[in-house]
Amino acid sequence: MADLEKQLSITYLKFWGHAFFSLAQNGETLAIDPYLAQGPIPSSFRPTLICVTHGHGDHLGEAIPLSLRSAAPILAVSELARYCKAQGADVRPAQPGGRIAFPFGWVELVPAIHSSSGPQGEYLGVAAGLLIEWFGRVFYHAGDTALFSDMAQFKQKGPIFAAMLPMGGLYTMGPEDALAAVKLLEPEIVIPMHYGTFAAIEQDVHAFGQLVEKETNSRCLILEHGQENSI
Repeated sequence: MADLEKQLSITYLKFWGHAFFSLAQNGETLAIDPYLAQGPIPSSFRPTLICVTHGHGDHLGEAIPLSLRSAAPILAVSELARYCKAQGADVRPAQPGGRIAFPFGWVELVPAIHSSSGPQGEYLGVAAGLLIEWFGRVFYHAGDTALFSDMAQFKQKGPIFAAMLPMGGLYTMGPEDALAAVKLLEPEIVIPMHYGTFAAIEQDVHAFGQLVEKETNSRCLILEHGQENSI
């Protein structure tokens, strides 16, 4: 019984690549921005909830077919949710500031500074980040964003256990601004993302990790594509 309780208390966090993560625990599996540059996502992967930060193809990715085959709803801003619903997906629409309860805790959309559009240039609402209370611990997935000072307010929702932050530059924060974001958020763990997928966003992630651990109290967890950690 003790071994079973220990197993149920473990979160399995997987970095699939780019900005795609999954969290799994107690029969719940959350997929965030399910895009694989090398695609497709294995058909055996069946999340119970899909969260999409914005409509760009490297974040919306395979969310719609993944929803259709797994019956998992897609949580996204209202305009993006409507786009997904029109293609048959079950959806949970919200807007920044909106919080939705789930068996594992809750998901709240928060601001991000970025754009959001579909494959034909359709307006798909504002870009967002995600605050997720996952079995008592708060995770932050920033989506695509520039640095902004109100990130400091996110920890008021609860101390941030892990922050998944873009640091590739050009389309999002680069390493310097991502380091500044860490100082505002004060997470226990920082997980870099959205770098190295293609040449324009190549970065030295290990140099970034060293700066994080030198200049903040956070630990930097650098994951290879496809790597899963129990945390």
